[in-house]
Amino acid sequence: MKILAIDTSCDETSAAVTDGIKVLSNTIWSQATAHAKFGGVMPSLAKRMHEERIDWVIQKALTSAKTNIQNIDAVAVTIGPGLSIALGVGIAMAKELAIKHNIKMIAINHLEGHLLSPIADIERPLSALRFPAIGLVISGGNTMLVKIIKIGTYEVVAQTTDDALGEALDKAARMIGLGYPGGAVLEKIAKGGDLKAYTLPVPISGQEKRQIFTYSGLKTAYSRLVEAEKPLNKMKIQNLAACFQDVAFRHLTRVLEYYLSHSQFKIKNIFVGGGVSANIEIRKRLRRLCDVHSVEVFFPKSKKLYGDNAAMIGVAAYFKAKAGQFQNPNSMDRDPRAKLSN
Repeated sequence: MKILAIDTSCDETSAAVTDGIKVLSNTIWSQATAHAKFGGVMPSLAKRMHEERIDWVIQKALTSAKTNIQNIDAVAVTIGPGLSIALGVGIAMAKELAIKHNIKMIAINHLEGHLLSPIADIERPLSALRFPAIGLVISGGNTMLVKIIKIGTYEVVAQTTDDALGEALDKAARMIGLGYPGGAVLEKIAKGGDLKAYTLPVPISGQEKRQIFTYSGLKTAYSRLVEAEKPLNKMKIQNLAACFQDVAFRHLTRVLEYYLSHSQFKIKNIFVGGGVSANIEIRKRLRRLCDVHSVEVFFPKSKKLYGDNAAMIGVAAYFKAKAGQFQNPNSMDRDPRAKLSN
């Protein structure tokens, strides 16, 4: 089943064509440089840039997949969570295409897309995956641990109470002058730093049974440390980056480790998605942790599948289509605060 998927949830305009779990194309137009001078995403600018690029992005996705709209069986679109006015651009376009070409329409939760992104182009039969499984979404807007009872049925078991991990990394980068978005730059700078140069508090250390993620206290401690270390030089910046990233990741893995150790069911598979999972260091730590617990961990197969992208929306839509979960274009609407639910 060929699906044209669209995602305009934040500052990437993306369209993709998928066939089942196979990705035929995945076109992404990033707005990051346009928002950098503001130190964050400006919703009105994001909306305008989505409107300027969405036609080209969709046509590029169709051309790259060597197909056209007449060969598309369904159009899928992210309805939330995300920036309301940005979501609206993708939804309006999806509605227009569905109505004009009499194509079925599928509404997708952006979080489910990230959750299922490791399944895109997976090189094994779906029947070989073991459920219930665990999903870990670590992105700029969300940090959550999810019990995947089966595809389409989810239970959130831990989530952030304040900043998401990606947001915390971006803010930490900005505090030491690395600009926006800074998470990826922080990762590179951290490679040259000393993890023991500074001491930062690991959030809820010893209280992991609370099953929450929280970065506000760490961020505050880090901000004070940065101020105390000014003026900054190259060595200080490297050490600060390394120490913040280390503690942020230790918190994440400690919460996950507690869940793995106390789960009431045998966990065989963990699916990790979201932009932060592109970080090589966090992937190494998660692999080590999963090896200890004899759990197989799956990450997105290609770089484009880590951050916001439409291919993951198309893969999630495939399972909705199999279940006959289509939507009336006339009644579909955005849900900026959408929760991950069954």
